[in-house]
Amino acid sequence: MARAFFIPAINLMGAGCLTDAADSIKSQGFKKGLIVTDKVLNQIGVVKQVQDLLHEREVATVVFDGTQPNPTTGNVKAGLELLSANECDFVISLGGGSPHDCAKGVALVAANGGQIGDYEGVDQSAKPMLPLIAINTTAGTASEMTRFCIITDEARHIKMAIVDKHTTPLISVNDPMLMLAKPASLTAATGMDALTHAIEAYVSIAATPITDAVAIKAIELIQAHLRTAVANGDDLEARDQMAYAQFMAGMAFNNASLGYVHAMAHQLGGFYDLPHGVCNAVLLPHVQRYNAQVCPERLRDVAKAMGVDVEGMSAEDGANAALEAINVLSKDVGIPAGLKDLGAKLEDISVLADNALKDACGFTNPKQATHEEISAIFEAAM
Repeated sequence: MARAFFIPAINLMGAGCLTDAADSIKSQGFKKGLIVTDKVLNQIGVVKQVQDLLHEREVATVVFDGTQPNPTTGNVKAGLELLSANECDFVISLGGGSPHDCAKGVALVAANGGQIGDYEGVDQSAKPMLPLIAINTTAGTASEMTRFCIITDEARHIKMAIVDKHTTPLISVNDPMLMLAKPASLTAATGMDALTHAIEAYVSIAATPITDAVAIKAIELIQAHLRTAVANGDDLEARDQMAYAQFMAGMAFNNASLGYVHAMAHQLGGFYDLPHGVCNAVLLPHVQRYNAQVCPERLRDVAKAMGVDVEGMSAEDGANAALEAINVLSKDVGIPAGLKDLGAKLEDISVLADNALKDACGFTNPKQATHEEISAIFEAAM
């Protein structure tokens, strides 16, 4: 069966590569960019750092810092209006997953017209988005290099999954210098998001030898470095290795897709406006317990990548060891124990399950679930 492999044309990694990114932007011949970011990064001077580098290279910029933690259809519309008013010829996303996704929405609609809701689903656009340079400041979502774009529909209170080859950024930038001193809670949430990406891609029915290789390596790096990055936010080596880990996890799920953890977490984020990485972390062991019915040998591989000695273990015992290793890592980095701690309610489970079953991310889960089964996973995660 023919397969495609999606990745940005240029991927810059390592301390100091932000300067290389500015040189690349200059070499592309761009004249004016819309920087899509959030108010915190603007206030602490990270936006100005990028603007100054581009100004030195005679590239003008306009700033939209209205991205919310779960970017909305309204955010996309506001960013698009600013882009159009200033006649920008490219877009820069600066931040974590939220600015990247918002920027993808802006750039996609700028090139294709209509509104962002028109592109919900898989490959619904006709043309590539406006060129996007994605500068990452967290190690988790990998949205800086994927074709995934998640936007909250404010009218329906759900997260729309837009999976489109035309939302792949032109350039991804992972400079760990921009990731230093981030809060421990953010580091933990984004790191567990990356772990979820790697594990869901590894058990996906669309996995390939390429995605398997990068998924396993990502798990190994997260197991080795996430605790350090959370405990000491200024550890450059840990930040650098986590940047590689989340990028490789992104390579994996960008091409093998995801599963029910994300399909379910999207509903929690859209319904309650909860942090995506934390929702993923809480749901991850519960969904994998369900998946262990059909792919225990794959989860045994996950356990091995997380440092468990699986020699002599049956596939079932190895899968249980993977679940325990996930739980230990979550506890070590301060992830809440259950969804109730986040404000989720039992009476909402039926609606959440309805919407989760419609989410495109669930289509590649190794075992397809009924409404009752998804509801039971939600309930177990409470």
